Amino acid sequence: MDESTFQFFLRQSTRDYAEDKIKAGAWDAETAMKLSQEEMTRFLPRGLYTEGAYLYSIVEVESEAEAGYIWFNVNENRGVREAFIYDFYIFEPFQSKGYGKQSLAALDEEARKMNVTRIGLHVFGQNDRAFELYKKMGFLVTDITMSKTL
Repeated sequence: MDESTFQFFLRQSTRDYAEDKIKAGAWDAETAMKLSQEEMTRFLPRGLYTEGAYLYSIVEVESEAEAGYIWFNVNENRGVREAFIYDFYIFEPFQSKGYGKQSLAALDEEARKMNVTRIGLHVFGQNDRAFELYKKMGFLVTDITMSKTL
């Protein structure tokens, strides 16, 4: 990912994360963008050059058009090298064409090269489509957080 693509990613990812947190009932609409920006700054303090952060553009081979992006971090946790997917998005025109599966399979390969033995992620409860994709790609539910509004 180059710097201009990163700036696009940062704007879209920040906005989408705020919207997802609002839909999930975790944040209110008035403060969501500010909170989302703070989270992005915390997890990407040096932007594209943040140590341990890997940001990739997903590109359609035939047209060389950008089809989406993926951001994951790699960390050591109790002697285990783990990757965590923070954002993964396939643009609308490219959805339901196999790019999600291909991208996650490519991530598996890249993670193995980095000696990663486990990949984790978070999926919002309202994102059934992503949840089903992750299950198809071998991800298992490790815990579930639930809430209700009173």
